[in-house]
Amino acid sequence: MSLEKEENTEDMEKKKVPRGEVTLIGLGRLGFRTGLNLIEVHRGGPERITAIDGQKISDDDLVFKILGAKPGEYKVDFFEKLAGPDNSKKVKGISRNISGDNLDLIRGDVVCIEIAGGNTLPLTAGIIKKAHEKGISTISTMGVFGLGHEEIKATDISVGDPGNPVVSGLREYGIDENHLLVGTGKLIRDWEPVTPAILEKTAVVMTSEILKTLKDKR
Repeated sequence: MSLEKEENTEDMEKKKVPRGEVTLIGLGRLGFRTGLNLIEVHRGGPERITAIDGQKISDDDLVFKILGAKPGEYKVDFFEKLAGPDNSKKVKGISRNISGDNLDLIRGDVVCIEIAGGNTLPLTAGIIKKAHEKGISTISTMGVFGLGHEEIKATDISVGDPGNPVVSGLREYGIDENHLLVGTGKLIRDWEPVTPAILEKTAVVMTSEILKTLKDKR
């Protein structure tokens, strides 16, 4: 290899550094997997990752426990500790549940919403609206139930399936464009459970879409 090519390679390497900020809202079984993927991105990815979640680790949270977490520990605290203080990506955990009263916590270039439990649509819509006011791109889920063989789709809500309650519900709250939905499309109404295989596949697609959005933000 010529000296000229070596110098060009070094210049390119210097440009492939972490840039931008991602806020993860919800650090459950899916959000944690997405966060791990983002931390492990090499030669790029986000410079800062902020995780917002007020839940503590339970005995059922095996994906945390496998990596050494203890039940009763805040999920975001473990995530921050796992990254380490000298990681090339600055990871910050906020041990609070997002609500209509603290939407000002939302910041960065991309907000990824992965919350579950009950009717999350009103809160999700509020997060999206606040993020859009700040010029932040948004991504959330449209169902993560499935056995593992299902296709994980990434679709803008403007062309989403109106038969999906997430799509129709968010549209009723005024979210009808510029919001990306990721998932199998299968929900709690369907017979399938939530499996690790689907969570892993969804986290891969979610990570990919976050990285593409960060690239477009530059």
